[in-house]
Amino acid sequence: MSDADVLVVGAGPTGLALGVDLARRGVPALVVERADGLFPGSRGKGIQPRTMEVFDDLGVLDAIRAAGGGYPVGMIWRGGERLGEHHLSDPAEPSEGSPYDEPWMVPQWRTQRILLERLEELGGKVAFGREVTGVTQDGDGVSARFASGGAVRARYLVAADGGRSVVRRAVGVGMTGEEVDPLPTLVADVRITGLDRDNWHFFPQGEGAEDLLAICPLAGTEDFQLTARFAEGTEVDLSLEGVRRVVAARTHLAAEDVTEVRWASDFRPRAALADRFRAGRVLLAGDAAHVHSPAGGQGLNTSVQDAYNLGWKLGAVLGDGADASLLDTYEEERRPVAERMLELSTSVHRGETRRGGATRQLGLGYRDSGLTAETRTAPGPVRAGDRAPDATVSGVRLFDAFRGPHWTLLALGASAPTPPAAVRLVHGPAHRTYGAGLFLVRPDGYVGWAGDTPAGLPEYLARFGGR
Repeated sequence: MSDADVLVVGAGPTGLALGVDLARRGVPALVVERADGLFPGSRGKGIQPRTMEVFDDLGVLDAIRAAGGGYPVGMIWRGGERLGEHHLSDPAEPSEGSPYDEPWMVPQWRTQRILLERLEELGGKVAFGREVTGVTQDGDGVSARFASGGAVRARYLVAADGGRSVVRRAVGVGMTGEEVDPLPTLVADVRITGLDRDNWHFFPQGEGAEDLLAICPLAGTEDFQLTARFAEGTEVDLSLEGVRRVVAARTHLAAEDVTEVRWASDFRPRAALADRFRAGRVLLAGDAAHVHSPAGGQGLNTSVQDAYNLGWKLGAVLGDGADASLLDTYEEERRPVAERMLELSTSVHRGETRRGGATRQLGLGYRDSGLTAETRTAPGPVRAGDRAPDATVSGVRLFDAFRGPHWTLLALGASAPTPPAAVRLVHGPAHRTYGAGLFLVRPDGYVGWAGDTPAGLPEYLARFGGR
């Protein structure tokens, strides 16, 4: 197996999204996965609006939209009767700046398949059946050993190998966290007859959380995702007969209405954060860096955005001549986001916070980052460090202008300098969403630098390489 500039360990949503981002930048990268194929289950099914914007940029949004659908309204059942609707989340207020205002449901297995197809379209690949058993590094690179086959040498290694990350342990990075819920939880993809696909069905048995059972139609498929919680200490039966028993016991459905179990797992929710996101030439992303309750649909989305933050920085260091210290800003920017995500998902899990504005992730930003430079004397509504909203400027849709691995300079009501060839220019009058000024938008869609005049802009850009 040939060496690569970047070795990505794990072909979940994190590793695949990073592979796509590196491939479109022309960075030689290899994604390896211990399993013989992609993850087969629905686990992370909610795509938040901010991740929809990321997928727009990575070139997979049309496929994601075609593969899924909106979330159904909840329906409460008791004794075989419908008690009424249950709205899980607060509605969004659509706006020009946020074209994707509600979560989109796509089973995780289908999201991964779409990302893999995009990776292969760009010339990348995944090597399946490659289980990492050890990692060593020196000043020039990282070497990974495998249970079978030869070692791989890379300039950098990204651990995207999940909550039990072998790589994280190999480089000695600890994790600090807590148990969110001691109750065992079953999650399964099933085929069921006798339930409509227009609602997310809830079957409360009483006051105890250990009796909860919910059945959600998985958009774009014939499957339902079944979730059931059990009393502490229960040994969860993942077989077809075990799933049938719990459905028959807690709903009006008969056991035989469950016709197939396509995938099943059990877990106990916990929240934990890696002590560091970088150890030399090894960087942690996704569940390798943060594990969480699935409540609120935060994990897959935070993980994909880890990859999105890291991809352009690896590209700048490996392809554009930027200093390797740029990679330190990955932890600086993403670890606080992950920490807040863990607090939010735990709060949603415990019923303390409703799904709504915070879970959509559109308000996340990096105002306190060392990469953020706000030089205007009177900043407007959008400041350096903020997500760059969508808008139409002089007939140009900004998300169309941002799409791709480049930087973008918005000159709004300000004189426009001639930017370097690698920076796309959009020039127009001051805009109600942004205000006035010069806004340099990073490849990951955040405003890195903002000014009244071009003073300081060339020096800022020089930090990211000149090629």
